[in-house]
Amino acid sequence: MSENPPSSVPDPGQDEPPAGPLRVVPVQDKATHQAFLQLPWRLYQNDPNWVPPLLLEQEKIFAADNPFFEHARCERWLALRGETPVGRISAQIDQLHLKEHQDGAGFFGMLEAEDQEQTFQVLFEAAESWLREAGLRRIMGPFNLSINQECGMLVEGFDTRPSMLMGHALPYMPRRTEQNGYIKEQDLIAYMIAADAPPTAIRSLVLRKTAKRISTRTVSGKYFQQELVLVFDIFNDAWAGNWGFVPFTLREIEQLGKDLKPVLNTNFVRIASVDDEPAAFMVILPNINEVIADLNGRLLPFGWLKLWWRMTVRYPKSARMLLMGVRKQYQDSLLGAGLAYRLICDTQEAVLKRGISQVELSWVLEGNSGVRDIIREFGGVAYKRYRIFAKDL
Repeated sequence: MSENPPSSVPDPGQDEPPAGPLRVVPVQDKATHQAFLQLPWRLYQNDPNWVPPLLLEQEKIFAADNPFFEHARCERWLALRGETPVGRISAQIDQLHLKEHQDGAGFFGMLEAEDQEQTFQVLFEAAESWLREAGLRRIMGPFNLSINQECGMLVEGFDTRPSMLMGHALPYMPRRTEQNGYIKEQDLIAYMIAADAPPTAIRSLVLRKTAKRISTRTVSGKYFQQELVLVFDIFNDAWAGNWGFVPFTLREIEQLGKDLKPVLNTNFVRIASVDDEPAAFMVILPNINEVIADLNGRLLPFGWLKLWWRMTVRYPKSARMLLMGVRKQYQDSLLGAGLAYRLICDTQEAVLKRGISQVELSWVLEGNSGVRDIIREFGGVAYKRYRIFAKDL
């Protein structure tokens, strides 16, 4: 499939919407699929903080072999004024979510639209009608396409670029969403922390009291898939019962490992044990958004070379803590705090050696006071807020 963004865009000074009647069409052929993927190039053309996603990666989201579709289904719609795309939305039904939460909720996602009330209205109506006809009672989002992928709408922090696998939005989008009857369901916080954050008295005390029982190690590149299964066994235990939690399937774990391995530094993935039993983990990734921002979504003809150079020679100066988990039995205990502190401290050295100066910790549930306290202890500053909206159908 083509990875070329739109060859032409409206004049940057254009404030009026395109002429013609507004209509919504399902995405069901190559033309509407490409228009769906490429719409953000038109909407964000004047936003210096938007990072064009790699179109090849966007294609993977909707590929038939995406393991998400083994337990979920999705429909997509495109809003057109005349023949000009001006909005898009998806709707998803995830059987694993319904099994886990028994809440009758479906999702919306991939939402992008011009700043026109009617455009948002017709897009939401399309998604809501499809979910309602399937017998669902609530709609939540945005999820692109699930909670284990990119999720939440940016509501604070528009003035900085997003980290990898985190979203961006235009400032009017939360207001337009609320105009359609959506209210806050949950907020997700992104923190920024200096990679060289100095030790504090509390951290030193916790580490000293738990030192004899806790050890850490990096993952083995040779046995990467087995290590990944262990990491997600801890993750599924650590996050079970949290708001919105849906366990990763084995196929999703395998696919995630395949997708991330090219940019993964095994020194940034660490497992912590209590009395030699694996009990916690942390995954940090170099911030690929830093190196793709000027590629305009394309790896051809020279994007591959630029990406290789920037990931091997120049290397990103920022990173994202993508995942962290502590087994349930240790949460809210001294050992739990010790596991988190030890993982952060031991990984800190590897991050600094690679020249990384700041790390985003995201996302953290607004109500997760324990983790938020630990982040603040390291000097972390909340700099972006993402919102999950919900509405009864």
